[in-house]
Amino acid sequence: MVKSPRMAIGNGVFYPIVGFATCMAFIYMSFGDFWVNYRKEPELSFVQRNGTHFTLDGGMFYINGWNSYWLMDQAADEYSRPRVREMLQAGAKMGLTVCRTWAFNDCRYNALQISPGRYDERVFKALDHVIAEARQHGIRLLLCIVNNLKAYGGKTQYVKWAWEEGVDTIADAPNSIATKDVHPWPVFARKMLSVKPMETLLTRKNTITGIQYKDDPTIFGWELINEPRCQTDPSGDTLQDWIEEMSMFVKSIDKKHLLTVGLEGFYGPKSPKKSTVNPGDWAANLGSDFIRNSQISTIDFASVHIYPDHWFHDQELEEKLKYIKKWTVSHIEDCDEELKKPVMFTEFGLSNLNKGFEPSQRDQFYKVIYDIIYKSAKRKKSGAGSFVWQFLVGGMEEYNDDFGIVPWDRPLTYQLITKHSCKLAAVQGVLPSQKDHLKELCPRTR
Repeated sequence: MVKSPRMAIGNGVFYPIVGFATCMAFIYMSFGDFWVNYRKEPELSFVQRNGTHFTLDGGMFYINGWNSYWLMDQAADEYSRPRVREMLQAGAKMGLTVCRTWAFNDCRYNALQISPGRYDERVFKALDHVIAEARQHGIRLLLCIVNNLKAYGGKTQYVKWAWEEGVDTIADAPNSIATKDVHPWPVFARKMLSVKPMETLLTRKNTITGIQYKDDPTIFGWELINEPRCQTDPSGDTLQDWIEEMSMFVKSIDKKHLLTVGLEGFYGPKSPKKSTVNPGDWAANLGSDFIRNSQISTIDFASVHIYPDHWFHDQELEEKLKYIKKWTVSHIEDCDEELKKPVMFTEFGLSNLNKGFEPSQRDQFYKVIYDIIYKSAKRKKSGAGSFVWQFLVGGMEEYNDDFGIVPWDRPLTYQLITKHSCKLAAVQGVLPSQKDHLKELCPRTR
């Protein structure tokens, strides 16, 4: 029986009905028709690790991925939210399978964590939206939990919070914390454990899918921290302790997802035989050590970044390309022979600020990385994937650094990226989420 509004008022349920309708209207206005049209399909399985390989549904899994760190930030505002779908749709159309993005924003515009342990539900719902949208397109996400750099708050913000609460940071003011590395890691660790951002993130129940993050196979895995360094302790002991503690904490909550550190890949003092592979002597004094940090049992795979423009300011492109071949192959050999884990090159890019830069030079750079990953996949080695830094959609100039591209704006670059997707699919087989797109991209691949 359907009650009339008058009957509803008489039974005392009119106002709850109005309240519910108002909430639903707000939800619809916030997320458009996504809530109405969300489908639990496609069904996804968790990516797993078997020795030096990733596996998915019993087969090998090699990754052609990309970085769009800005997804949560853009999803938080109604006017920019469509860019998330545009990017994820485009990624799927290119045959890409994993996107690396930030799951943090501490005390900045559109902050997720607005103060220690306090979260903006609007922004958390934006992250819910990113994860749910990714699932719709068969894209998995590598989510980074916190930043070592000052962008979006990061380690500096946690140490500032600790300083403001009277914790001894061995610093005289927040400004000194922001400008130099003043033994913040123990303070950082204590602050992270006290406000439990990792626990809050991992146990979050997605308001769209109803799935806790720790149980969602849309998430490929977690990255502890972006580009950790600890120059005040070049021995590496301080950072090693932090990684051990934090990785154990994550694994105590989430045993289903893969976990990596987020390293740049520099070799430290515990790896003297590898010192000649570093881009310079300075790299051994940053407090990180690729082999030592990645050996920790709670770390499932290794990660490396590739930025020759940051490391070599005066070299010509040919010299840079020669070096990055050495750098990339060295880390794959480490994982084949010593670490016995997969390795992913989770950021690589070429700057458009180089003197005489031409877009074709970036294509050459990408091809070097892609060829090495393909060769590794074909030989069933540990080089498991690569992620371009970074992809954007149109109208995002404020997010564009000197590495960002809109890939479909340059046909030759687009073709290079999609060809790599086809080559990896030929090695591992076509994923269900790729079938429709790869029919167009690479008709010879089944």
